[in-house]
Amino acid sequence: MSNVKSKIKAFITLNAVYIKDLAVMMTEKSGKKYTEDSLGGKIRRESLTFKEVELIADILGYKVEFIRK
Repeated sequence: MSNVKSKIKAFITLNAVYIKDLAVMMTEKSGKKYTEDSLGGKIRRESLTFKEVELIADILGYKVEFIRK
């Protein structure tokens, strides 16, 4: 499992949110249609856009931040 994929799945699990529920919340917040299958596929394929990652983070109560090494 890749680093990005595992991190997103970990955040979803830590917050006790199902992919199906996250897809509904993403649809409500963005106006773009997300389903359990489409969101799960994007996570598996690692084809989420940065905007989608920010949206997921926001819904789960996080923010995406770049930190210099």
